[in-house]
Amino acid sequence: MIGMNIRVLRKRHKLSQEQLAEKVDVSRQTIAKWENGEALPDIYKCKKLSEIFKVTVDQLSSNLDEDEVKHLQPRGKQFFGVVKVGERGQIVIPKQARDNYGIHAGDKLVVLGDDATKGIAVLKAEGFLEFAEMIRNAELKDESE
Repeated sequence: MIGMNIRVLRKRHKLSQEQLAEKVDVSRQTIAKWENGEALPDIYKCKKLSEIFKVTVDQLSSNLDEDEVKHLQPRGKQFFGVVKVGERGQIVIPKQARDNYGIHAGDKLVVLGDDATKGIAVLKAEGFLEFAEMIRNAELKDESE
């Protein structure tokens, strides 16, 4: 089961056995043996593999079929669905996302963008603005010294 998961996750991440072996610091033959069920990675290599594939060690070692592996969410990442942008740029944040992150009517949100990926992130303002202020104050302190 872990061997199949390693193979499917490796292919999902578009890595050759050689590339994965280099990242895990083992030989290509070791990766092949893991994938074929001839050997098992030790716990330290499992941890490294889980970090590379962005899954938990439990997910890596679970009895998953190929379809289940395809739908694994990276650790700490969520998919809440697709939203439609209204005429004035408004979106409705899905209820599950609002519940998970404690977003309520009237909350202030920060919208960030990445030019390279055309990605947009929405963050609760309270924690983000406090963090930004802390950085700004640290920079001002460094300049005055």
